[in-house]
Amino acid sequence: MASDASAPPSRLKRGIITSLKVLLYSTLIFIVAVAVAVVVAMNSLPNYDELVRRNDLGQTIRVHAADGSVLVAMGPSFGEWLSYDEIPQIMKDAIVSVEDKRYRSHVGVDPIGFARAVQVRATKGRWTQGGSTITQQLARNIFLSNSRTFARKGREAILALALERKFSKNQILELYLNRVYFGGGAFGIDAASRKFFGHSAKTLNLSEAAIVAGLVKAPSNYAPTADAEAGKARAAIVIKLMQQNGVITADQAASAEPAAVQIVPTPKQNSVRYFTDWVLPQLDTLISVNNQPIEVWTTLDPNMQKLADQVINANAPPGSQGALVALDRDGAVRAMVGGKDYVNSIYNRATQANRQPGSSFKLFVYLAALEAGYKPDQMVSADPITINGWSPRNNGHAVSGMITMRQAFAQSINTVSARLGQEVGFRTVADMAQRLGITSKIVTHPSMTLGSSEVRLIDMTRAYAAVGAKGVAVVPYGIKRVTTPKGELLYQQPPLDNRALFTPWIAAEMTDLMQTAVLTGTGRAAQIGRPVAGKTGTTTLNKDGWFLGFSSGLTTGIWMGRDDNKVVPGLQGGTAPARAFHDFMIKAVANRPVENFDVQVKAPDWQEPDQEAWGQLPDNGQAAEPQGQLVDPDGNPLPPDQRPARPPREDAAPPPDDEDAGYQSMLDRATGRGGPPPPPPPRRRPRPLPPPDAMEPRAFAPQP
Repeated sequence: MASDASAPPSRLKRGIITSLKVLLYSTLIFIVAVAVAVVVAMNSLPNYDELVRRNDLGQTIRVHAADGSVLVAMGPSFGEWLSYDEIPQIMKDAIVSVEDKRYRSHVGVDPIGFARAVQVRATKGRWTQGGSTITQQLARNIFLSNSRTFARKGREAILALALERKFSKNQILELYLNRVYFGGGAFGIDAASRKFFGHSAKTLNLSEAAIVAGLVKAPSNYAPTADAEAGKARAAIVIKLMQQNGVITADQAASAEPAAVQIVPTPKQNSVRYFTDWVLPQLDTLISVNNQPIEVWTTLDPNMQKLADQVINANAPPGSQGALVALDRDGAVRAMVGGKDYVNSIYNRATQANRQPGSSFKLFVYLAALEAGYKPDQMVSADPITINGWSPRNNGHAVSGMITMRQAFAQSINTVSARLGQEVGFRTVADMAQRLGITSKIVTHPSMTLGSSEVRLIDMTRAYAAVGAKGVAVVPYGIKRVTTPKGELLYQQPPLDNRALFTPWIAAEMTDLMQTAVLTGTGRAAQIGRPVAGKTGTTTLNKDGWFLGFSSGLTTGIWMGRDDNKVVPGLQGGTAPARAFHDFMIKAVANRPVENFDVQVKAPDWQEPDQEAWGQLPDNGQAAEPQGQLVDPDGNPLPPDQRPARPPREDAAPPPDDEDAGYQSMLDRATGRGGPPPPPPPRRRPRPLPPPDAMEPRAFAPQP
């Protein structure tokens, strides 16, 4: 009976011993595995000099203006690398106190801190407390991501142990203080000190060191560039911890005044950022993606940009916004303003906003009419007209009877524009707009002849520039070349395509009309004492005001209005926008030669008056985008099997592989760029108006 009584304790004892053995063996295996992993990691670590030279903290981009000056530097900023002895002791004490008070005693991993972090993770289900030592943070910053997982924490611990075995505590602290991110794009204490205090980190005092040390926890929240008061409040906590750790005395803590530290103000982001925000995303399509520093050389003229910013702020009515784009004759963007103040609104109204253009859209109506055979001196009817229940009115003009096209354009007579649109076909007008670079959708309702479809300022400026370029396409661009800091060329703007959109004589006739609009019409406020051609645009209830025009090879487009599309009292294209155009252009072209417009270009004898060979579309309604590729009415490229066949002439050479090249060849011959001209095409009647149920039943009114 006695032996039976002692059996259960014996089995319990054996179970405990077995469990302890398993635990011991598992611990030994774990220790051996960790040791092996640490040795492997230690052997794979770069040497100290290589870690000092590493440049894997992100890409630095410097954007240059046309004159070579730096517009903006983006990406991480690095200060001077400070050796351990050059770093102020107060800075070393501050960072150790707030980030890792047992730094000098642990082996790379702090078991106490790690256990506390794991407990919080298990309790709350997420990492709310790091528990990482300075060595672990350095390992993460150099070699790992910021993902908060147990696997990453394990790799971080192995690397930290390896770093402690390979480098001294002083070396690790030197690496850490020169590489850690302090917010505001600053990496390392010297970059942070220069950015926030305006001097080297070698002269940091207690208050400044406390501010810098407090940033590591949450740079985006505590950086003085983000929230100066929060950063200074955090510094007070750092000073308290330093006193508790015994690295400063109570008197030193009491005398420190982080709240009194002067923070260097961040330079105001001016309108240049509208331009850089537009060009920098284009780099993804121009160069291969890598982290090497690059120099981006742009077309922006700093003087024109400053002037553009001034005229928009000076002329835009109170409560409204304004935008400006200035293009050189080759499409180079010389100035771009997307709003009154980039800091308050980064929304670029020059490239992103879609607004109704009002009468400035009549450019496409009159171009289509000129291609159909109308002439500037031709008489047209200004009488009232009703098209499918829609009756446009002439704002402020009691004009009726027969007037010349030149007078109708100069005075912006709405009934004439509507009648011309009906004659040539509303689809033809829309096709003309798309051909000249309008990328937004155009609804072919009769009111589109008065600018009811929304457009972008940069697209409209491009279209007007094509007239100034005598019918040649103008494609806006902002990047001339991209290089490495050593000058290695990564990208170069290709040569101009010089693709013809319409004939030089059509451009000359259109320039004639636009010049008259400035001399005697609605754009008189845009006169600058030298030849100017342009057009005003005003939408219903004065919600949008436009002026677009060119002189001496520079085309400038200006828009003004409210972001909420509310009425702006007194805003018309011929008032504030035209005055802003005048104020900008009179200085922007002051050093350029005066260029008289050649408005006497004549069509060759073989060219019929209707000029259908120039850009007229096939009867299926297909259109061509600015580069000459056929597109459907919505602007989508047509597949080859849906493109209309072009029967070859008997004396023509075999068709080229690219059928679009053949179409361009015809345009080139007609403009005198090579080859004999094609025979005159047969006359064609204007397309009949679509039935009422095919049109959108809405009157001309701004869209909400």
